[in-house]
Amino acid sequence: MLKKIVKTQRNFIIVKQKLCVEFKCVPDCAQCCIEREYYPSKKFGKIGILILPKEKEKMEKLAKEYDMSINILPRIGVSENKNEKPTIIAYQMMGVDTDGNTCPFLDTKTKNKSPHGGYPCKIYQDRPLACMTYPLIQNNPITLDEKCKFCKEYGTAEENLQSEIESLVKIKTEMNTSMPVVWRYATGIGEERDLKKIKKGWFLEK
Repeated sequence: MLKKIVKTQRNFIIVKQKLCVEFKCVPDCAQCCIEREYYPSKKFGKIGILILPKEKEKMEKLAKEYDMSINILPRIGVSENKNEKPTIIAYQMMGVDTDGNTCPFLDTKTKNKSPHGGYPCKIYQDRPLACMTYPLIQNNPITLDEKCKFCKEYGTAEENLQSEIESLVKIKTEMNTSMPVVWRYATGIGEERDLKKIKKGWFLEK
Protein backbone atom coordinates (compact mmCIF):
# COMPACT_ATOMS: atom_id res chain seq x y z
CA MET A 1 0.00 0.00 0.00
CA LEU A 2 1.11 3.58 -0.68
CA LYS A 3 -0.08 6.33 1.63
CA LYS A 4 -0.86 9.63 0.00
CA ILE A 5 -1.14 12.80 2.06
CA VAL A 6 -3.95 15.08 0.86
CA LYS A 7 -4.91 18.53 2.17
CA THR A 8 -8.60 19.27 2.34
CA GLN A 9 -10.22 22.70 1.96
CA ARG A 10 -10.35 23.03 5.78
CA ASN A 11 -6.61 22.32 6.00
CA PHE A 12 -7.20 19.02 7.77
CA ILE A 13 -4.67 16.39 6.68
CA ILE A 14 -6.09 13.02 5.76
CA VAL A 15 -4.43 9.84 4.52
CA LYS A 16 -5.68 8.09 1.40
CA GLN A 17 -4.49 4.58 0.64
CA LYS A 18 -3.82 3.44 -2.90
CA LEU A 19 -3.45 -0.20 -3.88
CA CYS A 20 -0.19 -0.77 -5.78
CA VAL A 21 -0.38 -3.68 -8.16
CA GLU A 22 2.87 -5.55 -8.74
CA PHE A 23 3.37 -7.08 -12.16
CA LYS A 24 4.05 -10.80 -12.33
CA CYS A 25 3.36 -13.51 -14.88
CA VAL A 26 0.05 -15.34 -14.57
CA PRO A 27 0.50 -19.00 -13.46
CA ASP A 28 0.91 -21.51 -16.33
CA CYS A 29 0.98 -18.73 -18.95
CA ALA A 30 3.28 -18.54 -21.99
CA GLN A 31 0.91 -16.57 -24.21
CA CYS A 32 3.38 -13.80 -25.04
CA CYS A 33 5.83 -16.41 -26.36
CA ILE A 34 3.21 -18.16 -28.49
CA GLU A 35 0.65 -15.77 -29.96
CA ARG A 36 1.69 -13.35 -32.68
CA GLU A 37 -0.46 -10.56 -34.08
CA TYR A 38 -0.96 -8.77 -37.38
CA TYR A 39 0.65 -5.34 -37.14
CA PRO A 40 0.04 -2.59 -38.13
CA SER A 41 -2.53 -4.33 -40.33
CA LYS A 42 -3.18 -7.73 -41.85
CA LYS A 43 -1.43 -6.61 -45.03
CA PHE A 44 1.91 -6.71 -43.20
CA GLY A 45 1.45 -10.23 -41.91
CA LYS A 46 2.20 -11.40 -38.39
CA ILE A 47 5.12 -9.78 -36.65
CA GLY A 48 7.94 -11.57 -34.90
CA ILE A 49 9.94 -10.72 -31.79
CA LEU A 50 11.75 -7.42 -32.26
CA ILE A 51 15.50 -7.99 -32.59
CA LEU A 52 17.99 -5.14 -32.61
CA PRO A 53 20.83 -5.37 -35.16
CA LYS A 54 23.40 -6.08 -32.45
CA GLU A 55 21.18 -8.92 -31.13
CA LYS A 56 20.76 -10.64 -34.50
CA GLU A 57 24.13 -12.42 -34.53
CA LYS A 58 23.65 -13.44 -30.89
CA MET A 59 20.29 -15.09 -31.66
CA GLU A 60 21.75 -16.91 -34.66
CA LYS A 61 24.64 -18.17 -32.52
CA LEU A 62 22.25 -19.42 -29.83
CA ALA A 63 20.17 -21.20 -32.48
CA LYS A 64 23.28 -23.08 -33.65
CA GLU A 65 24.05 -24.10 -30.08
CA TYR A 66 20.58 -25.63 -29.85
CA ASP A 67 20.88 -27.14 -33.34
CA MET A 68 17.83 -25.30 -34.65
CA SER A 69 17.03 -22.98 -37.50
CA ILE A 70 15.45 -19.58 -36.95
CA ASN A 71 13.88 -17.14 -39.38
CA ILE A 72 14.94 -13.53 -38.83
CA LEU A 73 13.41 -10.95 -41.16
CA PRO A 74 13.79 -7.16 -41.39
CA ARG A 75 11.21 -5.13 -39.44
CA ILE A 76 11.96 -1.40 -39.57
CA GLY A 77 14.23 0.44 -41.97
CA VAL A 78 15.14 4.08 -42.54
CA SER A 79 16.57 6.08 -45.42
CA GLU A 80 17.38 9.63 -46.49
CA ASN A 81 14.86 9.52 -49.33
CA LYS A 82 12.22 7.25 -50.88
CA ASN A 83 14.52 6.06 -53.66
CA GLU A 84 17.24 4.87 -51.31
CA LYS A 85 17.52 1.31 -50.02
CA PRO A 86 16.52 1.26 -46.32
CA THR A 87 19.05 0.74 -43.56
CA ILE A 88 17.67 -1.81 -41.11
CA ILE A 89 17.37 -0.56 -37.52
CA ALA A 90 15.24 -3.48 -36.27
CA TYR A 91 14.76 -7.12 -37.27
CA GLN A 92 12.13 -9.63 -36.15
CA MET A 93 12.46 -13.29 -35.22
CA MET A 94 9.51 -15.22 -36.61
CA GLY A 95 7.63 -18.04 -34.93
CA VAL A 96 8.23 -21.66 -35.90
CA ASP A 97 4.59 -22.44 -36.76
CA THR A 98 3.43 -21.91 -40.34
CA ASP A 99 1.03 -19.21 -39.13
CA GLY A 100 3.88 -17.28 -37.49
CA ASN A 101 3.16 -18.29 -33.90
CA THR A 102 5.44 -19.76 -31.17
CA CYS A 103 8.94 -18.51 -30.45
CA PRO A 104 11.58 -20.99 -31.65
CA PHE A 105 13.29 -20.85 -28.24
CA LEU A 106 10.16 -21.78 -26.29
CA ASP A 107 10.47 -25.31 -24.91
CA THR A 108 7.10 -26.90 -25.71
CA LYS A 109 8.34 -30.48 -26.12
CA THR A 110 9.83 -31.41 -22.77
CA LYS A 111 8.06 -31.51 -19.42
CA ASN A 112 10.17 -28.67 -18.07
CA LYS A 113 8.31 -25.70 -16.63
CA SER A 114 9.13 -22.05 -16.03
CA PRO A 115 9.12 -20.67 -12.44
CA HIS A 116 5.45 -19.68 -12.87
CA GLY A 117 4.47 -23.03 -14.40
CA GLY A 118 4.36 -22.20 -18.12
CA TYR A 119 6.54 -23.41 -20.97
CA PRO A 120 10.15 -22.38 -20.24
CA CYS A 121 12.40 -20.23 -22.41
CA LYS A 122 15.60 -22.01 -23.49
CA ILE A 123 17.53 -18.73 -23.59
CA TYR A 124 15.87 -16.82 -20.75
CA GLN A 125 19.11 -15.29 -19.47
CA ASP A 126 20.05 -14.26 -23.02
CA ARG A 127 16.59 -13.33 -24.32
CA PRO A 128 16.17 -10.23 -26.52
CA LEU A 129 15.48 -6.81 -24.99
CA ALA A 130 11.96 -6.91 -26.45
CA CYS A 131 11.21 -9.98 -24.33
CA MET A 132 12.65 -8.27 -21.26
CA THR A 133 10.39 -5.28 -21.93
CA TYR A 134 7.08 -7.13 -22.25
CA PRO A 135 4.28 -6.35 -21.37
CA LEU A 136 5.43 -2.72 -21.23
CA ILE A 137 4.57 -0.72 -24.36
CA GLN A 138 5.24 2.82 -23.13
CA ASN A 139 7.04 4.04 -20.04
CA ASN A 140 5.56 7.55 -19.81
CA PRO A 141 2.82 7.05 -18.90
CA ILE A 142 3.11 3.37 -17.96
CA THR A 143 1.18 1.47 -20.63
CA LEU A 144 0.91 -2.31 -20.73
CA ASP A 145 -0.19 -4.61 -23.54
CA GLU A 146 -3.92 -5.17 -23.02
CA LYS A 147 -3.63 -8.66 -24.57
CA CYS A 148 -1.41 -9.85 -21.69
CA LYS A 149 -3.39 -12.11 -19.33
CA PHE A 150 -2.15 -10.18 -16.29
CA CYS A 151 -3.28 -6.90 -17.86
CA LYS A 152 -6.69 -8.33 -18.72
CA GLU A 153 -7.20 -9.12 -15.05
CA TYR A 154 -5.58 -6.11 -13.36
CA GLY A 155 -5.52 -3.45 -16.08
CA THR A 156 -2.12 -2.05 -15.15
CA ALA A 157 0.68 -2.25 -12.60
CA GLU A 158 2.73 0.28 -10.68
CA GLU A 159 5.44 -1.94 -9.25
CA ASN A 160 8.02 -4.54 -10.36
CA LEU A 161 8.45 -2.93 -13.79
CA GLN A 162 11.86 -1.28 -13.38
CA SER A 163 13.75 -3.82 -15.50
CA GLU A 164 11.07 -3.60 -18.21
CA ILE A 165 11.34 0.20 -18.24
CA GLU A 166 15.15 0.04 -18.53
CA SER A 167 14.90 -2.43 -21.43
CA LEU A 168 12.38 -0.24 -23.26
CA VAL A 169 14.63 2.81 -22.88
CA LYS A 170 17.53 0.84 -24.38
CA ILE A 171 15.41 -0.19 -27.37
CA LYS A 172 14.28 3.40 -27.99
CA THR A 173 17.86 4.62 -27.76
CA GLU A 174 19.15 2.00 -30.21
CA MET A 175 16.35 2.75 -32.71
CA ASN A 176 16.69 6.52 -32.53
CA THR A 177 17.47 7.93 -35.96
CA SER A 178 17.65 11.25 -37.77
CA MET A 179 16.78 9.75 -41.15
CA PRO A 180 13.41 11.13 -42.31
CA VAL A 181 12.02 8.18 -44.29
CA VAL A 182 10.74 5.13 -42.41
CA TRP A 183 10.04 1.73 -43.97
CA ARG A 184 8.20 -1.28 -42.57
CA TYR A 185 8.73 -4.86 -43.74
CA ALA A 186 5.75 -7.08 -44.52
CA THR A 187 6.52 -10.66 -43.45
CA GLY A 188 4.20 -12.58 -45.78
CA ILE A 189 3.31 -14.86 -42.84
CA GLY A 190 -0.07 -15.46 -41.24
CA GLU A 191 -3.13 -17.66 -41.00
CA GLU A 192 -3.81 -19.70 -44.15
CA ARG A 193 -7.19 -18.03 -44.63
CA ASP A 194 -5.48 -14.61 -44.72
CA LEU A 195 -2.57 -15.31 -47.07
CA LYS A 196 -4.21 -13.65 -50.08
CA LYS A 197 -4.34 -10.37 -48.17
CA ILE A 198 -0.77 -10.52 -46.83
CA LYS A 199 2.13 -8.87 -48.65
CA LYS A 200 5.89 -9.37 -48.38
CA GLY A 201 8.70 -6.84 -48.67
CA TRP A 202 9.38 -3.19 -47.82
CA PHE A 203 6.63 -0.57 -47.67
CA LEU A 204 6.88 3.12 -46.86
CA GLU A 205 5.48 3.99 -43.45
CA LYS A 206 2.62 6.46 -43.84
